[in-house]
Amino acid sequence: MTEFSFPEWSGRDDGPGHEHARWHSTVAPVDNNKPGFTLLGFVSDAGVRRNQGRPGAAQGPAAIRSALGSMAVHHDIALFDGGDAVVVDDELEATQQRYGQALTQLLRQRKLTVGLGGGHEITWASYLGVRGAFPDARLGIINLDAHFDNRPSDQATSGTGFAQIIAAEAQQNRQSNIMTLGIAEAANTTHLFERARQSRIQWTTDDRWITYPSEVGSAVAQLLDQVDLVYLTIDLDVLPAATAPGVSSPAAYGVPLPLVSAVIDHVAASGKLVHADIAELNPSFDRDNATAAVAARFVDRLTTAERGKILATSVVS
Repeated sequence: MTEFSFPEWSGRDDGPGHEHARWHSTVAPVDNNKPGFTLLGFVSDAGVRRNQGRPGAAQGPAAIRSALGSMAVHHDIALFDGGDAVVVDDELEATQQRYGQALTQLLRQRKLTVGLGGGHEITWASYLGVRGAFPDARLGIINLDAHFDNRPSDQATSGTGFAQIIAAEAQQNRQSNIMTLGIAEAANTTHLFERARQSRIQWTTDDRWITYPSEVGSAVAQLLDQVDLVYLTIDLDVLPAATAPGVSSPAAYGVPLPLVSAVIDHVAASGKLVHADIAELNPSFDRDNATAAVAARFVDRLTTAERGKILATSVVS
């Protein structure tokens, strides 16, 4: 596996022993021979800059770890940190490949992984890692996001990930199975909606999700029945700006936190989740670390909701 440096962790210390366990006292560098829940950071502003967004997402992984550090641990799942892939000198594509290779190795070790962004250019990097580990699986992708991120472009950005995935699946004669929940109509042009229709992306707008949450639950359940494995990606701008101010593009409307959490729980409990990532945290625009705290709760939720069920599956060849 590509060797990434182990970041520093810190947090509240109430004393030794499992009864006082917190993330900072429990998480350890990756053990290649042991299953567990593993973080992998993607430190990047390059895709956001290329997409004309507000830079600052490169500080996202560190901010999520900082918010996670003092969170109490109420389970015995092994927690690992695989370090960060860092984009240097705008070398985004090379770093996406490097992250993908590291993720593939972790998944082959039967680890349940969560990527920490960085901009939503982490999507393409995560896809490379998942497909590297599971080249023949029926893969479902659920994107919680105000944007389709299906823009055509000659270079990768934070808005091209799903266009790249659709093209890659087509090259292998596969129809991509993508669901995007939380789309803001005002933030996506008619052209992007038409591209989504042509590529058969399933979507639900933010206002419909709020009005008909059971409809979204049924759609997620149907997708889960159709696939072997799921990759879940969470762009924090799916949430209202009052809940998640620290993003490149704050949502004027957004989907309330309990509804987003319910979908995360649903996917995690399916036993088919192999990788998730969290994107677009921009600490430069956060207030009282509120967005970082939400992101950290999502990470923690992914460990406890599933209780490591995926580790017992036999999907790894």
